[in-house]
Amino acid sequence: MNADEVALFICAAVAAYAAVRILLEKNTLRKLPFLNVLSFAVAGAIALLLPHPLGIIAAAAYFIGSTLESNAIASTYAGGIRQQ
Repeated sequence: MNADEVALFICAAVAAYAAVRILLEKNTLRKLPFLNVLSFAVAGAIALLLPHPLGIIAAAAYFIGSTLESNAIASTYAGGIRQQ
């Protein structure tokens, strides 16, 4: 087993753990950090699985999109933008 396979295995294990925690957690606000971890693990797995420069671009696009999505969800739960 080489270093790339070990890193991919670690990303998959972290993603599986985060997915299980998301499914088992009842409080929606406590699910959000695990959702972030899951998106980080998926972005890492994409970068490791596609050893091409476009693979890095795809991983970066997924990472940026999932980060914006997580921020939008957290902002909604926090009350959004307050109008004065």
